[in-house]
Amino acid sequence: MPVTGRSNEELQEQATAEAARRYRDSAAQREQVEGRLAAGVRFPDDPEALAVRADRILDRGGLSPSAVVAGIHAEAMDLPDANERIIDLSNELQAWSFLPRGVRAGATVARITLRREGRELPHGTGFLVSPRLLMTNHHVLPDGDFARHCFAEFNAQVTADNVPDTVVRLEFDPDTFFAADRRLDFALVAVAPSPDGRLPGEIFGWNRLSVQLGKVVLGEKVNIIGHPDGRLKEIALRDNAVLVRLDDFVHYKTDTRPGNSGSPVFNDQWEVVALHHSGVPKKDDQGRVLRKDGRPWDRGDGDDAIDWVANEGVRISSILAHLARLDLDAGRRALLAEMGPDSGLAAAPVRPSPSPLRPVAEPPERTATAVTVPPPGGIGEATAAEAMRHGSRARSTAFGGRRHLVFLHGRDQQGQVPDDLRRAWTAGLNRGLTLAAMVPLDPADVWFPFYGDRLDALVSGRESVSGAVGLGAAGPAAAAAAQVFARESPTGSYEQMLHEAATRAGMPQDGPETTEGFGAGLVGALQRPLSWLAARTDVDEWTIATFLRDVDLYLGDRGVRDAVLDSVLETMPTAGELVLVTHSLGTVVGMDLLTRLPDGLDLTLLVTAGSPLGLDSVNGRLLAGGPHRPGRLRQWVNVWCPTDAVAIGCPLEDERWGKLSQLAVANGRDRAHKIDEYLGHAGVAREIGSVLSSPGSPG
Repeated sequence: MPVTGRSNEELQEQATAEAARRYRDSAAQREQVEGRLAAGVRFPDDPEALAVRADRILDRGGLSPSAVVAGIHAEAMDLPDANERIIDLSNELQAWSFLPRGVRAGATVARITLRREGRELPHGTGFLVSPRLLMTNHHVLPDGDFARHCFAEFNAQVTADNVPDTVVRLEFDPDTFFAADRRLDFALVAVAPSPDGRLPGEIFGWNRLSVQLGKVVLGEKVNIIGHPDGRLKEIALRDNAVLVRLDDFVHYKTDTRPGNSGSPVFNDQWEVVALHHSGVPKKDDQGRVLRKDGRPWDRGDGDDAIDWVANEGVRISSILAHLARLDLDAGRRALLAEMGPDSGLAAAPVRPSPSPLRPVAEPPERTATAVTVPPPGGIGEATAAEAMRHGSRARSTAFGGRRHLVFLHGRDQQGQVPDDLRRAWTAGLNRGLTLAAMVPLDPADVWFPFYGDRLDALVSGRESVSGAVGLGAAGPAAAAAAQVFARESPTGSYEQMLHEAATRAGMPQDGPETTEGFGAGLVGALQRPLSWLAARTDVDEWTIATFLRDVDLYLGDRGVRDAVLDSVLETMPTAGELVLVTHSLGTVVGMDLLTRLPDGLDLTLLVTAGSPLGLDSVNGRLLAGGPHRPGRLRQWVNVWCPTDAVAIGCPLEDERWGKLSQLAVANGRDRAHKIDEYLGHAGVAREIGSVLSSPGSPG
């Protein structure tokens, strides 16, 4: 049988030797991780890595919102602790779906068998990563010619009744696609259709690979499905831990065998985090591989005799980055694109709109064209200056011309250009849509009412602390500002809101700790809840103080409320189906706005993100009065981050709110309240995108 280059055995030995070298070179890092694990640190990784991992767990449905509420939101903790708790809960609290999702992932795994001299020899493991492509190790399939002498066996396993399943054999098709790399020890090969013409992925499914980070952290458990020693399919389930993460490789402890070469390494959400490629053998001071009995190993002893100390996998993100750099023809590039948008291997943009994954460039000059097209039955054509003051209108043909997507912003937007904000919100949503494998939106299809300047003009004249306290002030200065805000509160509710938020965040209500260390008088009384909220969320004291001030003025001063609502209504559709996405103070404004919608506008979806509506001191002063389900509302999604001080009142638990979906997410570090973080989660974007893409009501 013609095979170019070195034999598979030599390639595997080289891969093992290189894995052992990396294991030796990373000894100091591994010992530090093991020491922290022994000291009781569950996930001894960087805070940034923990934040990204927690974000992905919540984003991918790895933890139910009820578990987040019970384990995180009900207990005050800082952001690193919250992220670690999310990861810990996702490891310990496995939903029933863990098992069927594992079965689904296992169906994509195949035994690779070699035809040699009339015999069929089990050779390794591979797994489907698209409808037509299978991934394994380079040392398993070193080139296309060798792949022609192998085939894939799916369902090489026992059934639930512990009897052999019906094996399905499919041939490899390296002429259609083959790519491999020796250093990363991976091979990607096309699999021929089944005899009935169906593609392999249509029969067995495939793993959606992701180039994004955050799939696993140090100390976290992983799962491996493969064919050790060519046996029927087996699983190494969670009896392991990731110990070292290198640029392109990860080391982990798990009981695998040589036949597992080419197996997928899964996290508990059944995402592929690595391609298993080698065990790490124990060596003596002379660099000799050792047997389990401590004596030097000889090739004739077989792999079973080796004292394996760890295993090494190739990071999937590194493999995908390598594939993205390959110079391929259009046909092969299209095959890679079938791996899905999260792989980063799309052959071309889905539609000619700005990429949600990079900043949107400013146009050479602004014109009024994008913001002055009146909608059907709208308020008529406006000048560019009016558009700058009041907001941006969508194109009249957006979403079929009858369904309208409206973004409603929060406070602290004064001086901003509405069209810039509209693009920023759309970019955040497009990130989430991309992660959800949905078509991104064009910013020109979005309405963006703007009341930031009008609100600022109404509240800034009242702020008598502006000369003494600068933006970004914290500690006693923020408390001093809060004292003024409390004194100027139209209904005297400012202090009540602040204390209610802190109480819901776990601030003790009695005992000496309630008064010690905060000084006397109102300043001390307000500094304590501000400090408590800031310490247990990802929002600073000044932002908390001024946010509550603006909410209080909006709810307590009828002139402020009417002016804001009038400003919003100036740039709103008047007929059709409304998808209203609101944020922060905009969630409060939005609830009031729904009492003033024109009769011809039906509310299809309401999204409230980072909302204070759960505070009784807020919802009790809505125009409708107290918790309630807005009339004519078909669907409501409330999304919050446990480290967002503005959303402390969430989830919305009062039964008077009616039926709504509650999504808990983990936003990025120092970005707990940012709207682009909220919209960038696949689960949130999917709720919006599915409504926008579904058939609308007849016009």
